[in-house]
Amino acid sequence: MVVPELRAWRAARPHVVRVARTVKPHVVRITRAVRPRAVRLTTSQLTAVSATVGLALAAGAVTVAGPWDSTGQRTAERDWAASRTPEGGTHHAGTSGTHRTSPRPAPSADSVLTGLGGPAGTVPVPAGKALADVLDPLLANPVLGSVRTAVVVDVATGERLYGKGAEQVQTPASTTKIATAVAALAARGPDHRIQTRTVLEPDTEEVVLVGGGDPTLTARKPADGWADLDTLADRTATALKARHMDHVTLSYDTSLYSGPGLHPMGVNDNIAKVTPLMADEGRLDRSTSGPAGRAADPAADAAGKFADLLHDHGITAAAPGPSKATGRSRALASVSSPPLSVLVERMLTNSDNDIAEALARQVALAAGEEPSFDGDAKAILAELKKLGLPLDGARFADGSGLNRADRLSADLLTALLAKAGDPAHPELRPVLTGLPVAGFTGTLSARYTDAPTATGVVRAKTGTLTGVNTLAGTVVDKDGRLLAFAFLTSDAANPPDADLARAALDHTATALVACGCR
Repeated sequence: MVVPELRAWRAARPHVVRVARTVKPHVVRITRAVRPRAVRLTTSQLTAVSATVGLALAAGAVTVAGPWDSTGQRTAERDWAASRTPEGGTHHAGTSGTHRTSPRPAPSADSVLTGLGGPAGTVPVPAGKALADVLDPLLANPVLGSVRTAVVVDVATGERLYGKGAEQVQTPASTTKIATAVAALAARGPDHRIQTRTVLEPDTEEVVLVGGGDPTLTARKPADGWADLDTLADRTATALKARHMDHVTLSYDTSLYSGPGLHPMGVNDNIAKVTPLMADEGRLDRSTSGPAGRAADPAADAAGKFADLLHDHGITAAAPGPSKATGRSRALASVSSPPLSVLVERMLTNSDNDIAEALARQVALAAGEEPSFDGDAKAILAELKKLGLPLDGARFADGSGLNRADRLSADLLTALLAKAGDPAHPELRPVLTGLPVAGFTGTLSARYTDAPTATGVVRAKTGTLTGVNTLAGTVVDKDGRLLAFAFLTSDAANPPDADLARAALDHTATALVACGCR
């Protein structure tokens, strides 16, 4: 059955949605303001990829419900840049706009990339010259700065339809997170969970809180489905009481990572020191999931909070200090993060720098590289090389894109998006489902307000640093073809007005929506 909201939207956009019955129906959730309803849409093979728009709905009628983070966390670049404009650049516009719900695993490829429009062969592919006629004038807009590169790719075939400086590498800003997401999902898998645990040293009766690298570990109540310190404290207290222990020495172990933990940009309201143990990303104000002052030592901060929670559960712990669990330690308790697919979606939707750096460390750990900024870079490049992606000139200096030393090409970014839509790589699908949705979620929630044709149809990762403005994602054109695009623009000498540059990039993506281009 097709609910009224979807029927109305389909009537207004017949080129995008075709609903049919199939032997394998799948469910896509859409909601009104309060109550979710289920809709069954078709699944077909290659055009399954063109249905990233399957969650795109009429603005003002419904909101998108997805498994990406719903804590309302705002993008990391935005407020960080507002406080440090000379180094960090201008900010993303708008708040995250996501709804507060418990995290859920990423939906399957079939349920998110629902086939809309029949076999891929029946949907025309845009012609390169026609695309150039539309895009060249838009990318020539001087508000974008002096350097502009762009690529448009047909996701179903991987064919490049348009290129402008396609292989030229430049600073990608936060679109780097697309590469980090692909590498993490390929290295660890979408179902991987990050564990935070406590152990008991038998010789000293010392309890050690061992960080596993989960930046979403929370001290908030309620935890809303994320791994939380209170649950870990409760389980640890139960295990200690079973041993007739109610007074312990508490320490914490951050030995999982190596190398400097401080990002070159330093600690600020939107990125903490990179450490395997932190609660609420080291925020000093735990009442907010948005930008906030960060603890100078997030691990000590988390351990102190854990000691307080142990006390609440009947265990007295001495003030915690750093230590390292030995091979003789005995397990007491543990909590696990949501699946990596959920972390990836939260990171992409809200441009979360702390999660991005944690995911980069996960790639290094999986590859046996040193879990540090340098080791992360080696591991990410190696993982992407395994996928056969175009890496000429690419360089990674971090996982978040805050480091200006990062270098990616528009060719690589579109190849990453196309790979995420490849039926042979369903493990990468959270890269597409986590992209912010124009007018609805994350860093695009307050953009495209004057572009109704693009609302809900453009899904893209934003990137902004001073003098750098980027956008990479997917659109479905008016013929129903899913296109991946990447627009990278910059001007170091004369940084453009960020608001004007973002509007110009949004206008360019909107033009793809309206373009049959044959």
